[in-house]
This record gives sequence, structure tokens and C-alpha cells, in this order.
Amino acid sequence: MILCILTNFIQCKAQVFPLDTDYENIPAYSYIKDLNNELNQFTGVYKAIYKGNEVTLYISKVEHKLKERTTKTYYMDALIVKYTVKNSAGSVLQDTQNNNKEDFYSIMSAPQENAVALYYPGTNCGVGWGDVFLFKINSTQLSWDYRPNSTIFLDKNTECPGNPDTKVYLPVTKDLIFTKQ
Repeated sequence: MILCILTNFIQCKAQVFPLDTDYENIPAYSYIKDLNNELNQFTGVYKAIYKGNEVTLYISKVEHKLKERTTKTYYMDALIVKYTVKNSAGSVLQDTQNNNKEDFYSIMSAPQENAVALYYPGTNCGVGWGDVFLFKINSTQLSWDYRPNSTIFLDKNTECPGNPDTKVYLPVTKDLIFTKQ
């Protein structure tokens, strides 16, 4: 029994990989870890104005995030993004701060470019899902590049019931500068 526990502990310790490792090249239940603290430089609260709307990003780092894919389950360190979007009158258009899901998260780090790629699941019913790229310009600024994919409903009433708001409020643009608060 003790030998079995010790063996499992040693195997778990041996299955740590750097952040830039492709998950397809690791054993199941491995840990893709931010060994060089590459993600820390992106954490914080950032704001930008886009088309009259104030967009606030709340970026935090989580360790050991469980990721379950159809082909493999593993753990990873990741950035998690929550956000609020307010119109010019200050009314909240969208707010994910109290959402317990960690579904807007980093999927890749490119330290040589001071960049991360994030997966955005979209708004209600997945509308606007796609990739967001953040580039660290300096200690107080990020550049934003959002590349949405399309969601097509054959029958919105059955595929997205309840008539939820399916407008994408995040800035669909490239080179938008966010400033750290």
C-alpha cells in the first residue's frame, strides 16, 4: 500500500510540463505548469473604451485548472478573464464577474512575443465564441485582438430557447489598448 502511494506520488511529480507544451503530447492527468511565471505579467484589472462603451477586464491566474477534452484530461495553469461592459451612460450591458465558470481562459502562451491566446466561449448560446489574443506592450498596457467565430442557428427557438440576449458586447477589433488600473 505504501509502495503504491509512493509510486503514484513520484509519477505525479514526474508529469509536470512547461506552459508551452502541447496537451496532445502529454500523458493523461499531467500538469502543464507556468514554471517561469509567464502568466503573472497579464494579471490585474484593465480598462479600455471602444465605440463609447467602457470595457473592464479582470484577469487572474489559476493553478491546476482541470481541463477535460474528449481525448484527454489534464491540469493546467491558466489566466481566467471576467469582464464588464458599460455604455456611455454607465449602464451595465454585460457583467461576468459573478459568473462561477472559468470558461474564458488562456490556452497558449507565447513568451517570446509577450502574448497569450485565450478561448472565449461566447455570449448566450455560444454566440461570438472564438479566440482573444493579448499582447503585453509594457507594464501598464495590453493590446487586444478578438477573432470571433460564427454561430448559426437553424432554429433559434429550439437551439437557444428563452430568447436570451445574443449580442456580443466585447470589442470585435484588433489593436485595442487596455490600460492597467
